[in-house]
Parts: sequence; C-alpha cells; structure tokens
Amino acid sequence: RAAEWQLDQPAWSGRLRITAKGSTAFIKLEDKTSGELFAQAPVEQFPGIAVEGVTDSSRYFVIRIEDGNGRRAFIGVGFVDRGDAFDFNVALQDHFKWVRQQSELARQAQDLEQGPKLDLGFKEGQTIKLNIANMKKKEGGTGSTRPRPAGPGGLSLLPPPPGGKSGSGECPAPLSMPTQLPGTPITDSLLSWPQPTAAPAADVWGDFAKASG
Repeated sequence: RAAEWQLDQPAWSGRLRITAKGSTAFIKLEDKTSGELFAQAPVEQFPGIAVEGVTDSSRYFVIRIEDGNGRRAFIGVGFVDRGDAFDFNVALQDHFKWVRQQSELARQAQDLEQGPKLDLGFKEGQTIKLNIANMKKKEGGTGSTRPRPAGPGGLSLLPPPPGGKSGSGECPAPLSMPTQLPGTPITDSLLSWPQPTAAPAADVWGDFAKASG
C-alpha cells in the first residue's frame, strides 16, 4: 500500500526511462540533471514480479532493481502526474506485445520449414491434358464476321461495288446536262459527244412499203 510509505519525504527523486534490448525491457532511474544511473530494473515479463502496482493508487508501483552482481531489492516508485503513470504502463505493454508478435512469427516460419514441401514439378513421363473445346467454340462464334479494313483516321470504308475499280476514294462528279426547254429537241450543238448515225428512211420504212394491203 502506498499510504504506508513516507510520500512527503522520498528517499530519491529523478527521472525514469524505459529502454529495451532484445526481449528484455529496462526501467532506468537516472539523475534528472546529469543523467547518472541510480538503479535499474530488468523486466522480462509484464505483468510479473519485476513490476507490480499497489492496491490503493494507480500512480505507485513496486519494482525489483538489480545491480548486475546478483543482488536485488524491491523499492516503491511513484509519479506526481497520473498521465506519466499511464504512459509507464503503456510503454511496458507495447514492448511485450511486440515480443509476443515476434515469437509468433518465428514459430510460424519454423513450422513452414519443418512441414512437408509440395513438389509441383513434372515427373518423368507425366503429361497433362488441356480441354480447349470451349475456347475453339468461342473463337468460332466471334470470328465469323470479317472485320472491314479501316481507312485513314481509323474510319471504316465500304467495299467498292461489283465491277468497279477502287480509286483514291474520291467519287467522280456527275456530268452536267445542258438545260433544255420544254418541247425543244436535243441537237448535236447542245451535246458535246457524237450521236449515233440514224439509218436511211428507206431502210426504216422498207418493210412497210413492201407489205401488201
């Protein structure tokens, strides 16, 4: 119980730091001016006997200090501010949470190494069979229509009509017909191309002249 301690006359006051080396955390009591080490308590497990909270306050703890020669002692440590006591607890919890995670990862890696390894290589004379019938069917359905050739600029051009000649893609301009008034026959003077020569009148009406009746 912290109430049994002489809290108004502490035997020592300074700063407290928590460091870690491997899986062991070290609570170090240092001079707040010079940083000289007063005592330290190695913690290998938390919660554990190395650090224990008192029953009547959340700001006071009992820690087990060691001098490195095998001598140990239990002393009481308290914080003036409750937030510092909270940070003290959280720092120890975070460290040993990390220790447990590292131990779990190492155990999983060891299980993978000792477990049976899968041999995915082909044995001598071993073959595999692939069913690609569905693939051919799909290719036949989609490949029935032939793609049209793409013209300049990625546009698709229609094929030329039967009997036509593929040119440069330009359509010839339609021939301009001369203007004709109603009732006026088209003569050679209006057209620029020669007209077929008409047969003589005798040849045209010869069959009717010879016909009887």
